[in-house]
Amino acid sequence: MQQLVQGIHHFQKIGFREREALFGRLQHGQEPEACLITCADSRIVPNLITNSEPGQLFIVRNVGNIVPCYGTSNNDALAAVEYAVVELGIEDLIVCGHTGCGAMQALVKSVEASGPSRTPLVMHWLRHADATLQIVRDHYGHLQGKPLINAAAQENVLVQLEHLRTLPVIASRISSGRVRLHGWMYKIDSGEVFYYESEAGQFVKFGDTQATAGDGIAVAGRKG
Repeated sequence: MQQLVQGIHHFQKIGFREREALFGRLQHGQEPEACLITCADSRIVPNLITNSEPGQLFIVRNVGNIVPCYGTSNNDALAAVEYAVVELGIEDLIVCGHTGCGAMQALVKSVEASGPSRTPLVMHWLRHADATLQIVRDHYGHLQGKPLINAAAQENVLVQLEHLRTLPVIASRISSGRVRLHGWMYKIDSGEVFYYESEAGQFVKFGDTQATAGDGIAVAGRKG
């Protein structure tokens, strides 16, 4: 905790002063370029990964970068997205998963679990990833350990993108070309970021024209 307090002092003395003009503009309102929905995992730092400044990203975070379908009660994730689209005029929405995701590990291990969970609220929340679990069962039975967890994280990005489409304002604006959805995967060990290419049915590294064979990010049974 002391390190965090020291960090606040450093920000006030140095960090804020270096961007004082920027914060002066931001006090009058925000005009973010994109809405990024990502995991609450402490290793994911959206502004660091995208080299973006305060005010550029409208960030929605929760366990497993999940977006419950429209109509679900207590849906703060979709409420935030709705605000981003309607009130802030954001046109690009990104769901970003990551390797080594603890939520996806809990999801795939839930099949083997017996007895009550130590984290019942987490497991209840992960019901919004039931489709992800079914896809993993159907297509990734040959995987174990980290490859299985990472495959689940990739598929979960695509499932949550479909959930986004259930929000009426998203469905309407997608059909008229006013909103674009993007699926990203962040590899913690390398710092690489991959985007989902629907025509190829794969996650492709930014800067590459196609996914590299053996990079572990091809998506089973997905295309278009």
